[in-house]
Amino acid sequence: MTDTLKDPDAYLQGRVALFSRAAALFFGVMFVLDMASPSVADEATWSSTRVVGLSVTATFGLIWLATRRGRRPARVSRTLELGGMLVAMTMFAALPLSPPITGAGGVMGMIVAIPMGVIVLLRAAVIPSVAWLSALIALVWGAAITVTSVLGWEHVVVTIPVDETFDSRALPLTVNGFATVGFAFVAGVISRVVHGLETRVRDFMQLGQYTLEAKLGEGGMGAVYRARHAMLRRPTAVKLLPPAKAGEEAIARFEREVQQTSRLTHPNTVAIFDFGRTSDGVFYYAMEYLDGVSLEQLVARFGPLPEGRVVHILRQVASALAEAHGVGLVHRDIKPDNIILCERGGVADVVKVVDFGLVKDIQTSSDPGVTTANTVQGTPLYLAPEALTDPDAVDARTDLYALGAVAYFLLTGSPVFDGNVVQVLGHHIHTAPTPPSERRDDAIDPQLERIVLKCLAKAPTDRFASAGDLIEALDACTARWTRADATGWWSQHRAQIGEAREASVETSHKTIARDLA
Repeated sequence: MTDTLKDPDAYLQGRVALFSRAAALFFGVMFVLDMASPSVADEATWSSTRVVGLSVTATFGLIWLATRRGRRPARVSRTLELGGMLVAMTMFAALPLSPPITGAGGVMGMIVAIPMGVIVLLRAAVIPSVAWLSALIALVWGAAITVTSVLGWEHVVVTIPVDETFDSRALPLTVNGFATVGFAFVAGVISRVVHGLETRVRDFMQLGQYTLEAKLGEGGMGAVYRARHAMLRRPTAVKLLPPAKAGEEAIARFEREVQQTSRLTHPNTVAIFDFGRTSDGVFYYAMEYLDGVSLEQLVARFGPLPEGRVVHILRQVASALAEAHGVGLVHRDIKPDNIILCERGGVADVVKVVDFGLVKDIQTSSDPGVTTANTVQGTPLYLAPEALTDPDAVDARTDLYALGAVAYFLLTGSPVFDGNVVQVLGHHIHTAPTPPSERRDDAIDPQLERIVLKCLAKAPTDRFASAGDLIEALDACTARWTRADATGWWSQHRAQIGEAREASVETSHKTIARDLA
């Protein structure tokens, strides 16, 4: 529901499509059953009930076809569904005046109240509508059928003992009258409940000037939604910290994440736009929306990357880290899921580093209530050895280890180490990684392989001293990925990228925090 409530026109159109499809199926089944029964309409092949059944089925079928594709304004969708109701009401109300059996009009009038009730209640449950409109539709339709059933009561003989003053026309009037009032009341209640629920959902999805549209993902520090600003056309992503998770420490971490990230201005780091708290106690911050694909999704969809492209990606990530490290920030959760590849300003293969939820300020001696001593922070497949053996000693070189593990994943399509969490953590501390060239079918530039293995060195002193040094080493690689290469690749695979983004699911590489004290 939250994905479609973002656009009232699209939501109403979807509801009308659902209703018309269900109505067409319902009346279609009635038509088939009518066709399967022997005709008693003066030996004619087609009776009035069959004509009505086919016509109403076709009407709702056409409405479904008109609403299932493309975009329709709300007024068009509303006109279509009310028009369908009017056609069905008119044709069913006419049945008592032209019954399949001569003289059975009054009885037919009471029978057609059944499909009337079904379709009125179905509409109230499916179509977003104010209660009075749903009740009015039921009253109008019921009144029409009541009038025609009374008019069609001629030739009906009542054989039960009655008072001589009894007017048999009172029977359809009474039965249909009570049915009409009952259906109108129930339809109004259903619409009030359903419409009220949708209104409350819309209110929940409104955060200040931002309206949440679709959920993009969720982690330990909250969920991320695509959102739109009430006045600006700029696409936005909003990260929420729900009240259920908003303990003092969680709030401090959340505020710290947005404050630290907002200090960064590098084009390869996600940009922060806004920060706030709703009246319901939901903390949120708004950032640029990245209409791209994570490296995790990219490799899962397309396999290992060409080495030139790996160099191109690594250089951008290292550049973003260089700025962060320069102001004393260590990301601590560099992994494929936190690196997004997208298009920006007509340039393809632009990297954005996201999720600074575990960032550590190494220029601050202490961070009470936020950073717990002797606590492992990060994702097991990309944790540096010192993050496990001495968590308080992590520095910029810890991020470079994780980036080396990301490079290994991009080149081979698999992580540096496999196994369960305990085994993987043990490998990070004790096991030398298998050279990526041994896990790839084609050759790898020896210079690039040396860079990756140097990043994965067990001792921080054996790695690159800084992200800047890593960038210089990458610049010396012979493998290249040009702007033309990137543009061509995106032109060819843009549709698949969209599919991968829509089909993305949470991976098992969860961020963990374990107390080692």
